[in-house]
Amino acid sequence: MPQTLAELTTLRLGGPAARVIEATSTDVLVDVVRSADASGEPVLVVGGGSNLVVSDDGWDGLVVLVRSDGYEAVEVDDSVHVTVAAGHPWDAFVATTVEREWSGLAAMSGIPGLTGATPIQNVGAYGSEVSDVVVGLRVLDRGSGAVEDWSPDRCGFGFRTSAFKHTDRYVVLTVTFGLRRSPDAPPLRYLEVARRLGVEPGESAPSADVRKVVLELRRSKGMVLDAADHDTWSVGSFFVNPFVAPEQVPDGCPNFLVDGRIKLSAAWLIENAGFGKGFGLDRGRGSVALSTKHTLALTNRGTATTAELLDLARVIRDGVESRFGIRLRPEAHLVGVEL
Repeated sequence: MPQTLAELTTLRLGGPAARVIEATSTDVLVDVVRSADASGEPVLVVGGGSNLVVSDDGWDGLVVLVRSDGYEAVEVDDSVHVTVAAGHPWDAFVATTVEREWSGLAAMSGIPGLTGATPIQNVGAYGSEVSDVVVGLRVLDRGSGAVEDWSPDRCGFGFRTSAFKHTDRYVVLTVTFGLRRSPDAPPLRYLEVARRLGVEPGESAPSADVRKVVLELRRSKGMVLDAADHDTWSVGSFFVNPFVAPEQVPDGCPNFLVDGRIKLSAAWLIENAGFGKGFGLDRGRGSVALSTKHTLALTNRGTATTAELLDLARVIRDGVESRFGIRLRPEAHLVGVEL
């Protein structure tokens, strides 16, 4: 059984865990969290650990590992509804949908973590978001102890956010996706993916080809987990792409209109504030640095501490704000620490 949070996070950072329980089914997950809440014991629910930045002091309470698994599919005409346990590995599920020709998820290939975490952050990549295909969720409300079925409208989905993101009140138990029965992916929204596939944006391509290209792109940016590659010892994009007023857009900064608001490239802001790939700080016994492949990833080079990682994050955040007047905020979930 893991003894530290470092063993449970993709950053490989975090101090000791006082007590750890593996929840191997949805029923066990509900029972364990309810019981701990009733006793007053602090609870930290951990899935794949791919979005967690945990204090060097660790967690003085119960760590519940979400290890439920499996899915059930109901096919009707040209569509399929697939209900997936929260602990089912996300990319394995995406691969399954591609193999079975259930269309809708190929552009989100290679994203680490578990399926139950995907609606929390409304994960997305290359023009797709899970909110595009989520049709329902089963959720434990820790406030009332009730298990509830939620519609997408209740989830408050937005760019990399949801009603679940900034609270620990809810535990996602299962997610149901509505997918099309087709070998082709939905129309491609991301220019680079379309270009590599030899099609125009708005056109479609086989899901298997989309998955292959997306995995190649993610690997080139250090965004596919590889224990031997310290560029992947990260939480992926540490900072979220910021939304700004039109007058705040720096000259030359890539920007996109999303839900009527202007979104900027945080990676461009970081690089143009003077923090290039591989920029690092070495302090004390550890080392941290920006990925050598992608400036949005803050990485543990092998012996870092969480305190050192946050030192680097503050230097970058403050440098961007000084240069552009735009304050970046973390996309990662911080536990026991503040930025």
